[in-house]
Amino acid sequence: MRKNSVKNNRINGEVQRELSRIISREIKDPRISPMTSVVDVVVTPDLKFCKAYISVLGDQDAVDSTFAGLTSAMGYIRRELAHSVNLRNTPEITFIMDQSIEYGVNMSHKIDEAIGKHGDETEDITDDSDDSEE
Repeated sequence: MRKNSVKNNRINGEVQRELSRIISREIKDPRISPMTSVVDVVVTPDLKFCKAYISVLGDQDAVDSTFAGLTSAMGYIRRELAHSVNLRNTPEITFIMDQSIEYGVNMSHKIDEAIGKHGDETEDITDDSDDSEE
C-alpha cells in the first residue's frame, strides 16, 4: 500500500477519530488535560506503527503531565483501538507533541498587537490633520 493512497488516508482518519474518542471519553487519568486533541495521525503503510500528533492547551506542566498519562495508558489505548478499528495489525502508537495550534494562537496575538499599534498611529495622524484644518 502506498503512503498517500486512499486506503491509507481512510485508515489515518479512522484511527484519528478513535484515538480522540478514547483519549477524551475512555481514559479516566487525572493527569491527562481535558483540552487534549489529536491533531493528526500517520499510520505506516504496513500498519505496524502510528505517529499521533497531540496538542495540549495549557502550560508546560499540563503538557508534561498529559504526555506522562498518555504514555502510562499506552497499552489500554492500543487495546481499545484494536477493538474499535478492524485492522490486520494494531499499530504501535508514538505520541508526538504538536505545537501548531499554540503557534497559531501566538501569531494571532502578535498580529492583533501590530494592528492595534498601527491603528493608534493612524488615529494620531488623523487627529493631527483634523487640528490643522481648523
